[in-house]
Amino acid sequence: MVTVRDVARESGVSISTVSRALSEPERVAPETRDRVVAAATRLGYRPNRAASGLRAGRKHALGLVVPDLENPYFASVTKGVQARARRTGYAVFVVDAGEDPALETELVEGLRPQTDGLVLCSPRAVEADLAAAGEAPVVLVNLRIDGVPAVSSDDAHGVLLAVEHLRALGHRRVAYVGGPDRSWSDARRRAGLEAARERYPDVETVVVGAFRPRVEGGRSAADLVVASGATAVLAYNDLVALGLVARLRERGVSVPQDLSVVGFDDTFVATLSAPPLTTVRTDLAELGARAVDRLVASLEARRAARTAADDGGPDVAGADAAAVAGSADVLPVELVVRESTTVPPSADVPPSAQPGSAAAPRADRPSTTEPQEAV
Repeated sequence: MVTVRDVARESGVSISTVSRALSEPERVAPETRDRVVAAATRLGYRPNRAASGLRAGRKHALGLVVPDLENPYFASVTKGVQARARRTGYAVFVVDAGEDPALETELVEGLRPQTDGLVLCSPRAVEADLAAAGEAPVVLVNLRIDGVPAVSSDDAHGVLLAVEHLRALGHRRVAYVGGPDRSWSDARRRAGLEAARERYPDVETVVVGAFRPRVEGGRSAADLVVASGATAVLAYNDLVALGLVARLRERGVSVPQDLSVVGFDDTFVATLSAPPLTTVRTDLAELGARAVDRLVASLEARRAARTAADDGGPDVAGADAAAVAGSADVLPVELVVRESTTVPPSADVPPSAQPGSAAAPRADRPSTTEPQEAV
C-alpha cells in the first residue's frame, strides 16, 4: 500500500509538507503543492481523510438539521446539501428534529463536536439557542439572525406573484392557510400578503390561521377556508394544498371550478395532485447547495485567519470571515401555473384572460414576472 512516506520520497519533500499540501494546500507554495499532487497521482496514493482530519482538528463532516424529513421540501434541500458536500470533500450527518424546538436545540449540541460546521434548515428553536451554537460555524436556511450567514428563497415575492395571478383570473377574496407559528418562512409569506394588499387594494386577503405543514394541516383548514367566502386559497406549502384539495373534494367543493388552490415550493407532490397544483417554485436543491457553499467559505475563511495569526500577519482573512458571516443569499422564485386555478364563478374578466385563450397563462409554464428583492 502506498503511504505518505512514499509520496514524500517521490516528490523530494518532508512528510509534513506532503500532509499540508494535501490537506491545507493554501499553506504550501504552488510549485511544491503541484509536485506533491503529481507524485501522489503517479503512485495512486489516497490519503486517509479521517486520520488527517483528526490531526488537523478537522472532521471533514458537516451537520444538517431539518424539522421533518417526511416533508418533500426538506428532502429536496437535503439532496442539494449532500451533493454539494460530496463535491467539496465533506460527509454530512443528517438529523430530523420532528418539528420539536427543544429536540432541535439538543441535536445541534450533539452535532457540534462531531462536525466542522452546521446547516440549520428552517429551524424552529428560539434565536438565542441557535446563536449560541459555539465555535463551529453555522449557516441558516430560511431564517435570518444578525451576524450569521444565511440562504433563503424570496417567499414574500412568491406570495405577491400568486396573488397577482389570482387577481388576473378575477379573484377578489383570497384566503391564506399559514404554517407553524415559529416558521420564519411563514412570517415572510405574511409579509408578502401585506405587500399584496398595498399593491392590489381591490383584492381582500384573509388569514385563516396557523396549521401543521402537512396534509392533515390542510384538511383541518379546509372548512375554515370555505366559511371565509374566499374564491381562492394560497397554502403554506404543497402538502397543505394537497390536504385542502382532499377535504374540499369530500365536501363536494370542486377544485378549481368552485375554489382555486395555490401551493408553495413546487415539490414533486405538486404534479401528483388531482388536479396538478399551481404553485410557487424555488430550486430547493440549489438552496441546499448554496448553504454548503456558504459554510465551506466560512470554514476556509476561519482557517485562513488562523494561519495569518500564526504567521503574525494582518488579520485580513478575519475580516473576510466577518464579511461571509454578515451576508445573506436570496434565491428567486417563480410561479408555475397548472390546473388547480381558474376564473371564479361569475367572475367578470375579459375573454383574453380565460384559461385556454392565447393570452392566458399556460400550464407548467413559469410566470414571466421578474423576481424582486424580498419585501
